[in-house]
Amino acid sequence: MTKKRGTKYVVKKGSAYWPNKEMKAIANMTDPKIYTKAAKDPVKFWEELAKVGLTWESLWSPKNGYVEKLPYFEWFKGGKINFSVNCIDRHLDRGDQTALIWVPEPTNEDVIKLTYAELYDKVNRFANVLKENEIKKGDVVSIYLPMIPEALIAMLACTRIGAIHSVVFSAFSADALNARIKDGKAKILITSDGYYRKGKPEPLLDKAKKAAKKTTIKKIIVVDRIGKKVRGSMFLDFHTELELAESYCKPEVMNSEDIMFILYTSGTTGKPKGVMHDTGGYAIQAYQTCKWNFDLHKEDIMWCTADIGWITGHTYAFYGPLLVGATTLIYEGGPNYPNPGRWWKIIEDHKVNVFYTAPTAIRMFIKTPQSWIKKHDLSTLKILGTVGEPIDKESWLWYFNSIGGGRCPIIDTWWQTETGGTLINTLPGIGPFVPTVSGKSFPGLKHVIVDDKGKEMPKGKKGLLAGVSPFAPGMLHGVFNNHKKYVDTYWKKFKTMYDTSDGAYLSNGLFRITGRTDDVMKVAGHRLSTAEVEDAFHDNSLISEVAVVPMPDKLKGQVPIAFIVLKKGSPSKKLESKLRKYIDIKIGPTARPKRIYFVNDLPKTRSGKIMRRILKALLINEEPKGLMTLINPESVDKIKEVILSNEK
Repeated sequence: MTKKRGTKYVVKKGSAYWPNKEMKAIANMTDPKIYTKAAKDPVKFWEELAKVGLTWESLWSPKNGYVEKLPYFEWFKGGKINFSVNCIDRHLDRGDQTALIWVPEPTNEDVIKLTYAELYDKVNRFANVLKENEIKKGDVVSIYLPMIPEALIAMLACTRIGAIHSVVFSAFSADALNARIKDGKAKILITSDGYYRKGKPEPLLDKAKKAAKKTTIKKIIVVDRIGKKVRGSMFLDFHTELELAESYCKPEVMNSEDIMFILYTSGTTGKPKGVMHDTGGYAIQAYQTCKWNFDLHKEDIMWCTADIGWITGHTYAFYGPLLVGATTLIYEGGPNYPNPGRWWKIIEDHKVNVFYTAPTAIRMFIKTPQSWIKKHDLSTLKILGTVGEPIDKESWLWYFNSIGGGRCPIIDTWWQTETGGTLINTLPGIGPFVPTVSGKSFPGLKHVIVDDKGKEMPKGKKGLLAGVSPFAPGMLHGVFNNHKKYVDTYWKKFKTMYDTSDGAYLSNGLFRITGRTDDVMKVAGHRLSTAEVEDAFHDNSLISEVAVVPMPDKLKGQVPIAFIVLKKGSPSKKLESKLRKYIDIKIGPTARPKRIYFVNDLPKTRSGKIMRRILKALLINEEPKGLMTLINPESVDKIKEVILSNEK
């Protein structure tokens, strides 16, 4: 592919944007007939993609391209594959190409670039480190690392030997990490002594130590990032062990349907659930969506700003670009450190071609002086992506014009932790790109809009988004050690259709996603259970009752708001601040309520259920409905008074 600096890749037609001849000349997929072709035989379609796109030790039998026994299904059953081989080994004919660019937050530190050959060496060595510490196929390894190269090395090393990695967001609290370690029964914890955020070193090891107590963790492998000394027989130094290890580790041959990783996501109950992803199905979806959605070529540099603690970081910051054989860039720190131009300087310095971020970040940068953007050359960009929540029109247009220069397609992707990769969006070589509209189901996949009973809705009518058979190759293969949770969460409502718990409608044949329909919030693109936050509050001896609901927020999409009935103590700003910090400790700052309202009672039904929809209505100044079902309707007016008094 020949890159043309400043090339106009789109043209506006009415209210939509379409790829022009320059975009079509470089795009990996430009034929709109691909949707019809894939729909005729989706299984055959994905089989052909998997055969061409991935390196297999041996193929599945023709009758096992897709095996469905709902609520479970398997792709390429019997096929043999190793994930790390597909990410690194098969690209060693171009071993001197850069695989990873790491930008540290401190501006006085050097950028680190790892070639495919260097990454291959480090992954092999660390795979041997894990084996020397008695980690084998099927064992769970917890990874509690910031955005540093060692995170990628550790994750790929797990896939090389068939260990199951479980990555936990580094901003999560010790309690949150502890719960995930216990559920997965992890044997090894990989962490760092800290990382840099907003110009300061953030300690991490103390939280890791606390989380590992009274668990199945045998060893803690620590990356020296901020120079904190580590003592004790339980601890191993990441780089010391790496240097001592053998330089080659034979890759474990895995079944396509073997579980590759667990990623814990919030649900509608307090306990997080371990979403399981397999090897072969996840690999082809990560590869193909990265290649077509972001028009990624081997000579391209992609920057997905998501943390590896989230599925977006797994699939598009790490694995997808490597499966394609391109270069991925990751950045350690805050988006506006040491100034609001940091992200744009990174794009200019490293000539980034594909940039993928969240509407939350976009809205933040809209508010900053535009001079920080204009001083940087962003003309190497060819594709922009957005992820995590629906994007509003104002933010879409700002992103298109201010960052993309009015020339780059915006790929508005819809997907979930559970789906492994993007499922609905527009392909850059086909279009159209319509502000606030995601697009079509990826070729070979199908989604429908239904009512509560599973009946398909008329076009243009809002309803519930559901996936239909055959289900996406990268979709979850269950909830770790919890069959009931898997069934109840995703299959109980519609039986034969996957319940996304998202609302949507069709506009001119394209999906417009309207947001969550359950009790899960999307805070700055991060999925967070209201129940998990409530459970954390309930651990505080001052609190009698609590209800947490999401409130729309221009910057973060949604923010948690807590309504608290105190057991003891008196309401005050000081107490509110103390309780917000308490949530920081119990879960992490993502879950921190924007406001806490102290009330005397919460609206409840006769069965004792707290009516959160009434609280939501009060927050957005709507008249609450259904008060006749309440055992204490007088509580509503009193809560309204509390909200109004706090706004003064």
